[in-house]
Amino acid sequence: MWAAYAVSAFGTWLAFDAFALVAILALDAGPAEVSVLAAAGLAVGAVVAVPLGPWVEFRRKRPVMIAMDLVRFAALMSVPATYLLGWLSFAQLLVVAVVVGAADIAFTAASGACLKALVRSEDLLVANGRFEATTWTATALGPPLGTAAIGLVGPVASVAANAVSFLLSAAGIGAIGGRGPHPTRAAAPARPGAGGLLEGWRHILASPALRPLFFNTVLVNGLIMAASPLLAVLMLGELGFAPWQYGLAFGVPCIGGLIGSRLARPLLARLGQHTVMLTAGTLRACWPLGLAFVGPGPTGLFLVIAVEFGLITCMSVFNPVFATYRLQQLPPDRIVRTLTAWSITSKTTIAAMTGAWGLLAHLTSPRTAIAIAGLLLLATPLLLPRSSPMFPPGAAPSPMSGSASRAHILQTAELHTLLRADLQ
Repeated sequence: MWAAYAVSAFGTWLAFDAFALVAILALDAGPAEVSVLAAAGLAVGAVVAVPLGPWVEFRRKRPVMIAMDLVRFAALMSVPATYLLGWLSFAQLLVVAVVVGAADIAFTAASGACLKALVRSEDLLVANGRFEATTWTATALGPPLGTAAIGLVGPVASVAANAVSFLLSAAGIGAIGGRGPHPTRAAAPARPGAGGLLEGWRHILASPALRPLFFNTVLVNGLIMAASPLLAVLMLGELGFAPWQYGLAFGVPCIGGLIGSRLARPLLARLGQHTVMLTAGTLRACWPLGLAFVGPGPTGLFLVIAVEFGLITCMSVFNPVFATYRLQQLPPDRIVRTLTAWSITSKTTIAAMTGAWGLLAHLTSPRTAIAIAGLLLLATPLLLPRSSPMFPPGAAPSPMSGSASRAHILQTAELHTLLRADLQ
């Protein structure tokens, strides 16, 4: 599973902002169109995923994960195929973004349940830390290589590489030994569609510890991702950076992700879970405002690298601790519904904010919209819990009752995945 995750994470970050770059370089899209592309894939993909959560809950997780990988492979490969034939259109990019977005949600929810079945509770933090380190390694290497490939081969090269990575991921998941546990229904069967997902949202909102973290992470991810396509337009358009410089600006700072993921466990042992999440969660909101001041040339490139380094370091400390805390609290028969509900909320919020910020950038400028997102991020630490019944300094995490969930970082990347891969 770790190998499958690594290859798909590398492919995802190799194709960092690939659709935005394809739209800008191949279809001459402006800031409003780029924002619509980012928002539509998330929003419609989340709606399509509504019936998937309850359906996945009582299916074996590995076949679901393999199927979602194959769906993403087929959808993404259609982009280079039509580009080479001269048939690529903005409408096709929208459709592919929707299909991939829905498959991402289903895969992420199933992977959380699969991880919990494969790894002992006391080892979850170690596993999540390794996933986090893998994510940032892929993020450090992927964008520079992907944007270099775009410059050398064409705008769809990284999309093709990402598609192949999902095919290899499916092969890796298929190589996991055994069939996996067959899900059982603890009580009444899960209701289909939105009715089943309501149970996931109830789990989140009924928890005094998770509720503020839920609103905090959803807003932080939404504001960060809303500004992302605008920064691409600003750097590649107005400021005149080359694609390889844009990739370098987001690849080099990911060294901070490796540092943060290695620090998460010793910081947890020394300070306690609540202190680590409160401190890292607060610090990660302080950096993005600096992106509003980026200028042309080496100084501007250095500023982007410095801001992203600080942001990523704080995120990579926060993410594995938070992901472990949420995953440990979920009862086995409700993992997927809760993960899906969390992921859908995050993606629809990102979609709404991305669309709104695209309109804001159209009415003002990309730089102004980025600055407003950075200012609003400064207020998000107020949503973090001031106190929480979490683990004291030095205590090891143990299974707890209640509700929590694990979804991909920055993501991405959901990133992402968040991302990013269980990017939160």
